[in-house]
Amino acid sequence: MAAKPEVAIAILYQGDRFLLQLRDDIPTIAWPGHWAFFGGHLEPGEHPDTAVSRELEEEIGYIAPQLSRFERLEDAAVVRHVYHGPLVVPVEQLVLTEGLDLGLWSTDDIYRGQRFSARANEERPLGPPHRQILLSFLEHRRIEQAI
Repeated sequence: MAAKPEVAIAILYQGDRFLLQLRDDIPTIAWPGHWAFFGGHLEPGEHPDTAVSRELEEEIGYIAPQLSRFERLEDAAVVRHVYHGPLVVPVEQLVLTEGLDLGLWSTDDIYRGQRFSARANEERPLGPPHRQILLSFLEHRRIEQAI
């Protein structure tokens, strides 16, 4: 039995807003036309820590000063290594090299599950697994802040 593909993805935040990517409208990719996290597949033998940093640099030219592991999620199709860290540069400094758009999402946007994209000129949905991960992360932060 072949090993499941593994991806490393990043929850990047500025204050209480979260950076997401609007994925290309390519039918053969996961969650085409949906908002999702930046990140991608691990190369053979690559550690998830290395992969998430490499993907952020490739996709938006961002070198994250700090990323921490949030959780590892496995479903029937994929293993997701989820990291989180602050976005310490203005969004305007990021260079999008993959995807249709990028944007900072408010918690209201996340709960609604969709957001307008200026580049696509329409509302687009947040990918269901990405929304679930963000909701879990928000709950985790809420609990941490209450302690």
